[in-house]
Amino acid sequence: MHKREILLGLLLLVIVLLGYILPYTVFTNVAKWYGSFLVWTVLALIVIGINYFLTRNWGDDQ
Repeated sequence: MHKREILLGLLLLVIVLLGYILPYTVFTNVAKWYGSFLVWTVLALIVIGINYFLTRNWGDDQ
């Protein structure tokens, strides 16, 4: 694995952990359901973008 792939993999791990931690800590006092939904939507879009960069060169002989 390349150093860039490891870095992006660790970033994905951090984002997944934020998806669990943020709604139950920072947004505990937010009474509206769309507070957590917005966070999860933004984090999901970031993960999709990172996955694109990780997989865009699959199949290319490097």
